[in-house]
Amino acid sequence: MDSADWDSVLQYLSDFPSPQPERPVSEMTGVPIQMQQSVQQTVTPPSSESSSPPDPQEDVPDDHMPGNTIVSVSTSFHPAANLLPIPPDLILLSSDGVFFYIHTTQALSMSNNQFNRLVPPEPIKSKVCDDLGPVIPLPDAATVLNVVLHVMYEVSCAHYHPSLDTLITAVDAMATYGLSPKAHIAPSSPLYSMILSQAPVQPIAVYALAASYDLYELAVPVSSHLLSFSLHTLTDDLAMRIGPLYMKRLFFLHLGRLDALKRLLLPPPHPHPPTANCDFTEQKKLTRAWALASAYLAWDARPDLSTSVMESALCPLADHLSCDVCKKSLVDRAKQLIVQWSVVKRSI
Repeated sequence: MDSADWDSVLQYLSDFPSPQPERPVSEMTGVPIQMQQSVQQTVTPPSSESSSPPDPQEDVPDDHMPGNTIVSVSTSFHPAANLLPIPPDLILLSSDGVFFYIHTTQALSMSNNQFNRLVPPEPIKSKVCDDLGPVIPLPDAATVLNVVLHVMYEVSCAHYHPSLDTLITAVDAMATYGLSPKAHIAPSSPLYSMILSQAPVQPIAVYALAASYDLYELAVPVSSHLLSFSLHTLTDDLAMRIGPLYMKRLFFLHLGRLDALKRLLLPPPHPHPPTANCDFTEQKKLTRAWALASAYLAWDARPDLSTSVMESALCPLADHLSCDVCKKSLVDRAKQLIVQWSVVKRSI
């Protein structure tokens, strides 16, 4: 391959955009000193042996007022976010120390289990609270909780560019907090679009996610990326997550395409009326050559067999034919096969 060919290949690869990194979901801000005293009951300070204390001048916001403590607050769910006409009355604290200010009414209206029984219908007195409501610590990371709360408020979090791992973990967290994945991951939803756009990165993980919550509209397009997946490499955990119904659909997709390929390869090129230079005996050479090439393709067949592989196996047979009519018949049959293979079902 000469330098010009390499340049074209590199240009082709550069046309694909690189995955965008996740944007931070929080920023440092100051809160009154009484908030610091109440939160100390839920946040364990770092060990003095683990690292040296941070420079008090680092990460201090420009509007910091003396007497306030510096905490990490969500950039979307903060006290002044105006997500609803009423002020927030509940604070969620992520496992990595980010505060999310939300509304009890929104959590109760969207969740079918009172946000995993953490948000009671009637307000209760909490030892850990500030002026905007009680503080509830959660085991989820801020990036995950950010996705869950955007779903709860029915707004898109695409501008944060959450990774696929974050999205999968967030969907599982949604189920924990009573937000039905099947109700919130529909083809018209932002979360559906975000997951589907990253499905080619880890198609089997996304398919397992869709299967575990019976998200058929998501599983169908994702399954087309699994034609090259080796089914024997499925782990026990993935098999359990996918379940018998969607496992059967995936197996039938692979087996169905292999059977279709063998059926399509079977008919040889059509014979033509005998001529002075090519009688029926001579035409049997083409039939035998087609049978050998078809057997080669069928023996090493894969559900994702490309049309270029078909062409490279069948079209060179014409070089060994002396009859122009036989050559044309071979080319026409190869084109017909490629068209037929291209319309075979590619998804569950």
